[in-house]
Amino acid sequence: MVKLKSGSSVDGTILKRTDKRVWVDIGPEVLAFDMEDVESVASATAPIATRTEQVDLFHTATDLPTLSPKEHAKILGPAVVKVSTPGGLGSGVIIDKEGHAITNAHVVQGEQKLKATVWFPQPDGTLQRVEIDKVELIAVNNHLDLALLKIPHPEGKEFSFAPVQREEKLDIGQPVFAIGNPLGLERTLTQGVISTTQRSFDGLTYIQTDTPINPGNSGGPLFNTRGEVIGITNMGIRGGEALGFAIPSRYVKDFIRNREAFSYQPNNPNAGHNYHDGPARTKFDVPTELLDGSAAK
Repeated sequence: MVKLKSGSSVDGTILKRTDKRVWVDIGPEVLAFDMEDVESVASATAPIATRTEQVDLFHTATDLPTLSPKEHAKILGPAVVKVSTPGGLGSGVIIDKEGHAITNAHVVQGEQKLKATVWFPQPDGTLQRVEIDKVELIAVNNHLDLALLKIPHPEGKEFSFAPVQREEKLDIGQPVFAIGNPLGLERTLTQGVISTTQRSFDGLTYIQTDTPINPGNSGGPLFNTRGEVIGITNMGIRGGEALGFAIPSRYVKDFIRNREAFSYQPNNPNAGHNYHDGPARTKFDVPTELLDGSAAK
């Protein structure tokens, strides 16, 4: 049953569904509805079971349906948190039921007192806003601008989490959306498309998107229409229009797998591997270090 915002409803077989439109076979003909005009879609049959697999601390999933950002927000919203420090705030995303979460390193840089604001789903469909103190900083990688947190559940229960994309599949023009806390405005959803899949800065590649990214979005997830985390938003260009960037999920997974190399020690915050910028070039010629004949190859 497709229930429209006008109050009407249509019964039939859903032939195809995207984040923007749904096609319903009602027998004599096929009707198409824009998702902007749809209030809800209910199925009389059991939905396709989504298979979730835990890989290290994060999860991946298969058979995820393509849904609109509005529908995904209800499902994935509880996995997005606000990360607060005495010096500012940012966003984060929970990646497993134990409460491990990813945010940006610059959100927690120089801070040891961290607090997370989490929204727990309630039986009546509402969300309960809870502030959690004593958030643990597990690992920090300043080069990738990623940090791993551990949020304790106040009642010892399991957290809602968001799956990370299993294999990187990104296309220019692909619709995406972000959920975060820009300028402290909690649970803000913005959407757009992927502008470029490989934008290089300082030896790393980023996802460029026209999805609005503002201060406070940092560390929050960038989702595809299947509800997978494809990146972690980390910066926008001031003075530019629709120039936002996200750290690809492949960097996030590598950081989690190698978190011990970047483990945070309160008594020695500079522990771990730190990557320094190389010397800037002063000439356009080949560096003298490469004048061994290999540059021609």
